[in-house]
Amino acid sequence: NTKTILLFVFNSNKMNKYVKWGIIGVVVLGFAGLGIYNFVPRENSELKEAPQKQKGKDKTLNVRYTVLKEQTLSDGIYVSGTLNPDEEVDLSFESPGKITNIYFKEGARVAKGTLLAKINDAPLQAQLRKLQAQLKLMQDRLYRQRALLEKEAVSKESFQEAEANLSTRRAEIDMVKAEIEQTELRAPFDGVIGLRQVSVGAYATTSTTVATLTKMSPLKVEFSIPERYAGELRPGAKLTFTAEGDLTPREAVVYATAAQVNTDTRTYTVRARYANADGKLVPGRYVNVNLVAREYGRTLAVPSEALVSEMGVDKVFLCKNGTAVPVEIKKGLRTDSQVQVLSGVSVGDTVIISGTMQLRTGQKVKLTR
Repeated sequence: NTKTILLFVFNSNKMNKYVKWGIIGVVVLGFAGLGIYNFVPRENSELKEAPQKQKGKDKTLNVRYTVLKEQTLSDGIYVSGTLNPDEEVDLSFESPGKITNIYFKEGARVAKGTLLAKINDAPLQAQLRKLQAQLKLMQDRLYRQRALLEKEAVSKESFQEAEANLSTRRAEIDMVKAEIEQTELRAPFDGVIGLRQVSVGAYATTSTTVATLTKMSPLKVEFSIPERYAGELRPGAKLTFTAEGDLTPREAVVYATAAQVNTDTRTYTVRARYANADGKLVPGRYVNVNLVAREYGRTLAVPSEALVSEMGVDKVFLCKNGTAVPVEIKKGLRTDSQVQVLSGVSVGDTVIISGTMQLRTGQKVKLTR
């Protein structure tokens, strides 16, 4: 402090007297200037900032806007799905045996009823010829028995026995023919035959898969939607989808839905049918599905950026007489770009859609596009 400095100067014996008085003068002048500074009136910084703050509040803010009008709002669903074949089956023989012929080419299209493969039926063919020969004899015998019966040369019981024997032989022939058919593998529907799993000469059982037959047209689009939409989609509803790596939108029609919600995933399975007339898509591909679950007509909606949520209250700012006026609203459906407004605004209201975080009640605004 000042007292300490002066005592040090006066008590110093080595210091020249002129230097002493010079130091004392500097110290005295310094503290005199400090006192004068403290007594000079200064402008209050808070009073200086207040007009600036007030000026910022009164500043006009340029904002974009929209005028509300009734519109149709759609509740869209965007989910992933899979393409499934309309029909698909692993082909196998109905009876065991050694494969004698394979008639199809892998990856070829085949028509319903086309013979695809054959197992050995030589014993059955021999048995069929034997029964057919016996059938001829029994037919002749029955013809003679009928002629004798008309002349009462044979009893009616003998005629009926011959007739029964003929019917039995015919049934035996039908049975052998059915067994021969079981040695033939035929296409149950039109489709594309897959890769061959067996070779000629192999012994096939009823569980041996020869190949897979797939019906490529139409295709089924299978996907799952959140449980809140359960029961909303009905057969006949249309949707669009794009395949992975192919952004071409394609249209399908819903034809069936699951009977209940999956309790593990809390989703609801839906199937739609796509014609696939050009055959460009194949089963198993990943697809992105876009469909409309619900549609609201003649409703009001504001852009998402116009909505302000504070303390659990949703509101928007309206422009009235050049100033911003906050209005509490009740929101409904929310899409990727819009929010449905159930109450709080009316048709023709001017809603501010930019600068909402800077707006305050009574803020002056200038509408711009």
